[in-house]
Amino acid sequence: MSLATNRGRIWPTLAKGHAVALTAVFCVAIGLPALLAYNLPPSPTVLNQAFAIGGWGLALALLVWHRSIQASSWAALRSSAVAQAALAVLVVAAVLSWLAGALPGGLALSAATAAVLAALTLATGACTRSSLALWAGLFAALLAAGTISVGIGALQVFAPDAGPSSWIARSAIPGRAVGNLRQPNHLATLLLWSAVAVVPFLAWASSLKHAVPRAALAVLFALMLFGIVLSGSRTGLLGVGMLVAWGLLDRSLPRLARILLVTSPLICLAGHLLLAWWSALHGLGALGASTRMDEGAGTRLSIWRDTLALIAQNPWLGVGFGEFNFAWTLTPFPDRATEFFDHTHNLALHLAVELGIPLALLVLGLLAWGLWQAFVRSRHVPGPEGIARRAALVMVLLMAWHSQLEYPLWYAYFLLPTAFAWGLCLSAPDTAPAPASPSSSRWFAFGGGAMVLAAAVTLWDYQRVVAIFAPKVDNPAPLVERIVDGRDSWFFAHHADYALVTTFDGAGVLPGVFDRAPHFLLDSRLMMAWARGLAARGDIDRARHIAARLREFRNPNAAAFFAPCDDPALIDKPFQCSPPQRAYTWRDFR
Repeated sequence: MSLATNRGRIWPTLAKGHAVALTAVFCVAIGLPALLAYNLPPSPTVLNQAFAIGGWGLALALLVWHRSIQASSWAALRSSAVAQAALAVLVVAAVLSWLAGALPGGLALSAATAAVLAALTLATGACTRSSLALWAGLFAALLAAGTISVGIGALQVFAPDAGPSSWIARSAIPGRAVGNLRQPNHLATLLLWSAVAVVPFLAWASSLKHAVPRAALAVLFALMLFGIVLSGSRTGLLGVGMLVAWGLLDRSLPRLARILLVTSPLICLAGHLLLAWWSALHGLGALGASTRMDEGAGTRLSIWRDTLALIAQNPWLGVGFGEFNFAWTLTPFPDRATEFFDHTHNLALHLAVELGIPLALLVLGLLAWGLWQAFVRSRHVPGPEGIARRAALVMVLLMAWHSQLEYPLWYAYFLLPTAFAWGLCLSAPDTAPAPASPSSSRWFAFGGGAMVLAAAVTLWDYQRVVAIFAPKVDNPAPLVERIVDGRDSWFFAHHADYALVTTFDGAGVLPGVFDRAPHFLLDSRLMMAWARGLAARGDIDRARHIAARLREFRNPNAAAFFAPCDDPALIDKPFQCSPPQRAYTWRDFR
């Protein structure tokens, strides 16, 4: 059914089984990863990301089952070719960083697989026939995930000990909502998406003059913005400006939707004042959500400054895909940020430092071109379908904005919905779309099945390192046996290597034990273990270089490591007390 030509039959369409099935599968793909609080160490997000991959695989399969794919796979590639080309460059870069560089195969395979799955989801969106069932299912899932997340966030701020932690994640930042994604910025972006999802429903309700649903939707919109205030995310609050721009520029929106979008900063201000009033009433002082607004951005500026220095040192080929943390940590930066970062918190800078300026400009140019295509193809689509397409475009633009300050696209639960929404915007509007050929349907069905299989394999493989960090009562096998088994993991062996060198004294001298973990994330424990391992093998000077870099972080966990250097009674100082005798670069440690 075309949204543009069947305005009077909107709500009956929603009762169809197809709409119910799509809503359910989108709730699995979007809602389940966003709401899952249960996690298994060592990673707090692996389960969420695996469910996102499996959920989008099910969504793809359902679209094939209901014959919603409207064109051949080649047509999909043509309509989204520019964006697909950018993802293809990233796949090649990840593989080359493994084959020609030092990036471990498991990390390269994970990154390349994520880009391939994003390309598949993008192609699916570009091939999917537009219908109310599709749009309503997608936006209803976002509304459901956002509404529940606001409730979780409110409990985290006002009743932080309420509910079991397996259902409601504990906020590590008192007074700030983090949702079950455990990051304020992630919660804020999810809620911005949910606020965007309100607008198409307002358009559909307005076409039938249903005042009660419109009032309820307006309350939902305000609720999402209040959740952003609870998160204290500056990225989220700045993203509200995009809602204002949409309301000002899109004159096809119903009047209530435009009013809500344009006044969204005032709604946020009202929420902020309400939060401050409640805090004062209960004598709590300023909550974290309020005090966050007054914090500086020095840490992010520091990492950007260091990134620009690395780009200047490696302008043509970069440091290698996935190697920013490795190169940054092992490069002297006396005034560096004291946190251990594995991303630059800016997509453009991250691509430039890892791929080099020429390739980064190519990828960024392709991405910008793809966004422009999505804008052009969505701009003039009339009626409710046009509003739905532009809502999807705003979702993509919000993610592009978030990527200038954080790294949300490194998480499957943001990457895949963004890719699907982008594909929907890139698809050419057609009132009489051609059905998919059996061959193209088979390819999409195969892709959906592959995504479900990838999620299952990821969960199975992850269990091999989960066993390392499990309490002994849950896994009585000796720790060393669990570590040995974990080192055979396809995707997560670096966690096993980390556990080995940071748990057992002398493990640092084993061959190849530092080939993987330092390329995932170098932190204080790993740097101390690596320096000791090098020193034990007689490589004293390189051990001193690592110790000197660790000293720059001024990390409390390393205080005992450097304590002998300040002991005046100790004459024979250990290696970490002396600077290296020659200058090293990060390439000397690959």
